Amino acid sequence: MISKFTKWGIATLALLVPSFSANAADIPAKGYYKGPPRSVVSYYNWTGAYVGISGGYMWGQTEFTNAAGANFNTSPKGWLVGGTLGYNWQTGAFVWGLEGDFSWVDLNGTDASIVCGATCNIKNTWLGTARGRLGYAFDRWLPYVTGGAAFGRVNLGNASGTVDETKTGWTAGVGVEYAFLGNWTTKLEYLHVDLGTATCDLSICTSTINAKYTADIVRAGINYKFSGPIFSRF
Repeated sequence: MISKFTKWGIATLALLVPSFSANAADIPAKGYYKGPPRSVVSYYNWTGAYVGISGGYMWGQTEFTNAAGANFNTSPKGWLVGGTLGYNWQTGAFVWGLEGDFSWVDLNGTDASIVCGATCNIKNTWLGTARGRLGYAFDRWLPYVTGGAAFGRVNLGNASGTVDETKTGWTAGVGVEYAFLGNWTTKLEYLHVDLGTATCDLSICTSTINAKYTADIVRAGINYKFSGPIFSRF
């Protein structure tokens, strides 16, 4: 038989339980702490078409050889200025692309030598290249290697006459480009150019003269890159 004290205890608990439940409902739930937002670094995107201008200094080596097999070397030098057109694709940190340029050249070399009869003359009036580029981007810095075809106008001869020839050869070099302001970049580049051999024959010169022409170029340039990949839909 249940005692009076037991009945009073049960009744008291019945009265207290709703009160505890109400107080528990009033306790605010502990919020989830997400921490501060992660910072996001925005890296430069090299993908896109670009145009630019460049200018620099050239120095060459020309080996003259006459019909008798005698040879003579001269060192022409001069300046060049021109325009550039290209397109880059970026995959991860690797940047690869195509670039073409055309420059007006004022490179001359004239030296006295019996190999050419009296004087040996060499002149380069314009130069163009069509090259591939491969670089590795460090955000806004892009060191690269480059190589491809070279085209140029060579004037060759001696005191008796000269001949103009458009020559095709090759070029290779290295460079570094820096994106300094929005879509503007600047570059410093070295190229070696080999335009092969030009010939001044007996119809113009008193002796058949062959001249193997090579040159080295150091130039600086500034480019404007158009925003976004124009070939993305393909």
